[in-house]
Amino acid sequence: MQLNAKLCCCLGAGGSSRGCHVLMGFALQVYHAACNGALYSRPFIESFEETPMLVAVLTYMGYGILTIFGYLRDFMREWKIEKCHIAREREEQKDFVPLYQDFENFYTRNLYMRIRDSWNRPICSAPGATFDLVERSSNDYNWTFEYTGRVVKDVINLGSYNYLGFAENTGACATAAGEVTVKFGVGMASTRQEMGNLDRHEELEKLVASFLGVESAMAFGMGFATNSMNIPALAGKGCLILSDELNHASLVLGARLSTSTIRVFKHNNMQSLEKLLRDAIVHGQPRTHQPWKKILILVEGIYSMEGSIIRLPEVIALKKKYKAYLYLDEAHSIGALGPYGRGVVDYFGLDSKDVDVMMGTFTKSFCAAGGYIAGRKDLIDYLRTHSHSAIYATSMSLPVVEQIITSMKCIMGKDGTTIGRSRIQRLAENTVYFRRRLQEMGFIIYGNNDSPVVPMMLYMPAKIGAFGREMLKRNIGVVVVGFPATPIIESRARFCISAAHTKEMLDRALDVISEVGDLLQLKYSQHKVLPSLDRPFDETTYEENEE
Repeated sequence: MQLNAKLCCCLGAGGSSRGCHVLMGFALQVYHAACNGALYSRPFIESFEETPMLVAVLTYMGYGILTIFGYLRDFMREWKIEKCHIAREREEQKDFVPLYQDFENFYTRNLYMRIRDSWNRPICSAPGATFDLVERSSNDYNWTFEYTGRVVKDVINLGSYNYLGFAENTGACATAAGEVTVKFGVGMASTRQEMGNLDRHEELEKLVASFLGVESAMAFGMGFATNSMNIPALAGKGCLILSDELNHASLVLGARLSTSTIRVFKHNNMQSLEKLLRDAIVHGQPRTHQPWKKILILVEGIYSMEGSIIRLPEVIALKKKYKAYLYLDEAHSIGALGPYGRGVVDYFGLDSKDVDVMMGTFTKSFCAAGGYIAGRKDLIDYLRTHSHSAIYATSMSLPVVEQIITSMKCIMGKDGTTIGRSRIQRLAENTVYFRRRLQEMGFIIYGNNDSPVVPMMLYMPAKIGAFGREMLKRNIGVVVVGFPATPIIESRARFCISAAHTKEMLDRALDVISEVGDLLQLKYSQHKVLPSLDRPFDETTYEENEE
């Protein structure tokens, strides 16, 4: 049966702004579509197929067996039958307050170590569309590794956040960064408020503000700290933070450090968010029932584990209705979404002034380091004097600044070429093509049709390591993710699509994924999507949507 997702996008102007949920046949493929003419200018389609019951049972059984064997091995280590490599208390310190929590390390000792070889693999080239990998082996079941001296050449890279392909060691960005390194050196050895503020820093901030269409912007040297150190400056005691349940750890940490009251709403669920907003307005603060000083909504543009895109038009409508503030983290969406690469705001055709705090990182699409906060000038002026990340952190390295400036100018077309626009277009085409092919093969994939983050479900713990190893044997580098980074029965492989990938690379990778999928029996989908012949690979995705 062919699953035509476009059928559930035709609600018309009278359709519900909260979208529809369509279940077809026996499969549990759920498509969320929103086409309310008042809010959405383009189809909004996301798919999340529920875990098949048998697979869920077998997954729980797998973790149960691993846990039983883990306790058995811990018993053997306690009696010195098996050597324990993990950090633990010395015999003479057993009466002290424990420095290491033994039980908390149970997962690391007995589950993670079995598949540790799937992570932290050392590469020895630029992380572009392909990379070179240093081969390693372990003689003690992944506790330690030794290099074999062999380099695996031309591994297709499906794991890096190199969305627009700027992770290059040649070209305009590399040349500009090299020239700045020769002229200025690498480090600044001071904060922006002291001796570390250069004209290139200020040029970068003006360029970011121009790119996003806002009054002002501020750059920071670390993406994680951009969230964790700035949210406490924006909210405090007596404020309410409403956070999506799948927000990144940096947002969660920033919210906790702010000492604000935190309430969590279901992922991308506007009914859940509106209920919390309504309750906050009606009941106010606990005990005193005084109005909240400030209500701040924290969301992301693209959720990096789910591949979903925030329902931004509805979030903006709710924040206006209830007079709340909106903090938008565009770490994965800036550069990767929208016809001009300006992120999720550009993707939906919205006004950037409707987002109170725009945050993003330079680590993905720009292939550099650091992050930014953008918005009204009075907001940025306030952060310059109140943000811990601005006051105490060392200035951004100038080669990194130059990488960002050069790549951003390329995206904006200020370099006098159309290279940036063509990369944005190529990324959109690659994303649609790769997602459609995986669905046609019978894999369960999560997320929005236009998201370059493509999670493919593995479920069972034994298949996490097996998939990563089998793919690497066939010269494909992938990222696999399991509990506790995901729910216990939702282990997955996460593919990141790039504009640098050619059709031949994607076809090669898809053939290998299908082969390994058959080998490990990963084609769980109960919806068999028929191959689509109505869209050629190089069709202009954004132009089609605009028409």
